[in-house]
Amino acid sequence: MQSDWLKMWESRFGKENYAYGTEPNEYIREKLKGLKPGSILFPAEGEGRNAVYAAQLGWKVSAFDISEEGRKKALKLAERRQVAIDYKIGELQNLGYQEGQFDAIALVYAHFPPNIRKGYHKLLESYLKKGGHIIFEGFSKAHLEYRTKNERVGGPRDLDSLFSIEELETDFDGYGILELKETIVELNEGSGHVGKGSVIRFMGKKP
Repeated sequence: MQSDWLKMWESRFGKENYAYGTEPNEYIREKLKGLKPGSILFPAEGEGRNAVYAAQLGWKVSAFDISEEGRKKALKLAERRQVAIDYKIGELQNLGYQEGQFDAIALVYAHFPPNIRKGYHKLLESYLKKGGHIIFEGFSKAHLEYRTKNERVGGPRDLDSLFSIEELETDFDGYGILELKETIVELNEGSGHVGKGSVIRFMGKKP
């Protein structure tokens, strides 16, 4: 993966404060409460706020990212909250996850570089059990307008790194759609997501 991409995340997560706070994303909080705890994977998990929350609910949690600085802070947060998470560093295809391993996969602002995103989504969905759930929240293509007006809301600066409903329907083709919508939210997640933005929320069940 691009060295500049890695440098950006190492720099962001290398600071003392948690870039996106230590509390879980609201959509993840809402959706996990409606599911029976099992095994769950958090891709691009950064500093661990969502993974740690899931562990507190009784989930067996796996997570990965490319940032060692993010992993360090995630493990510190887990220790503070007295839970355990399995957190790996590296690129997805090298991490050893197995087909049908997980009951749920939670993609929270997992904006992978456009050249690898589709492949990552296909790999991830292969790791999900039949009947398992994808939970997704990411910035939509309409978010660019909000990003331009307010840098503090965060998110990618280029259109190709943002999501459309059609792209998600293609990448997770055949899934039972429990929710799929583009909506405006008011974010207050650390210093990295502050203000109004446009997101896509998706919850799907694997056939």
